[in-house]
Amino acid sequence: MKRYNKFEYRSRRLIAVASIAGVLVAAACSRMTESADPIQAPQPAATSSPTGTPSMVALPGSLAADFAALRPSLGGQAAMAVMAVGGASPVVMGDWSTGPAWSTMKVPLTLAVLHGNGDTATAQMSQAITESDNSAADALWQSLGSGDDAARAVQQVLREGGDNTTTVPTNRPRADYSAFGQAGWALADQIRFTADLPCLRDADTVTSLMGKVVSGQQWGLGRLDSTKYKGGWGPDQNGNYLVRQIGLLSTPAGDVAVALAAQSNSGSFDAATRMLNQMASLLTKHLPDLPAGRCVQPR
Repeated sequence: MKRYNKFEYRSRRLIAVASIAGVLVAAACSRMTESADPIQAPQPAATSSPTGTPSMVALPGSLAADFAALRPSLGGQAAMAVMAVGGASPVVMGDWSTGPAWSTMKVPLTLAVLHGNGDTATAQMSQAITESDNSAADALWQSLGSGDDAARAVQQVLREGGDNTTTVPTNRPRADYSAFGQAGWALADQIRFTADLPCLRDADTVTSLMGKVVSGQQWGLGRLDSTKYKGGWGPDQNGNYLVRQIGLLSTPAGDVAVALAAQSNSGSFDAATRMLNQMASLLTKHLPDLPAGRCVQPR
């Protein structure tokens, strides 16, 4: 359920589309303590919809055109999605579509706890968001009740944020890693949630923490000014790291939701973060062209 009553939306020449196609996912978790659900391995994004809708066509000089030019040199699978806060139309691009949420799921998890405790910030929330601390996040999960109760509460937050698809496991598919971190979160669903996040009740507490991420995790969107973000990463069963981020960029025209995902050919964490750095740098070149919006709601 959307909780904004109006939004300002502006989109210049980001992309010309016959239709926007492709599904993408993002992930987040603490580096050496979580890893990917083997059932949710990354899959390439389609260039057209299942019904055969034409894929998007990028205008020269647009973000989509520059991303298409950059992508072959990145050295792995990569994807980017952008959407105006409070908007309705995401733009997705790249050759990666879905995989484990990892610690990006700590954002809706934290919001679920805030819904239940009267919007009271805790040290565990700060640790989970700013440090991506898994022990703190596990404590938040357990505070929601049984595995069924916790999964239901987090899924309800996703539904409030416009993600009507993603399901959260009630138990850990892989015993060493959190149930919520192993949820498959498609990038297209994740960008819709991120674009609605500032519009949700109790969200100010979470987004404020997203603006205080520790220095060791300030890659990708963390290299940009006026950005609130959450990163996540984890290796699959072969040790290949998937690295993801969600974030909110502040511009004079409003706020922009962004979701990034990368998995390098080498499988290393550092190589994937460098890929995110390169993708984030494109955003700085196109800030005036990004779709931006604002939510208006009682707090």
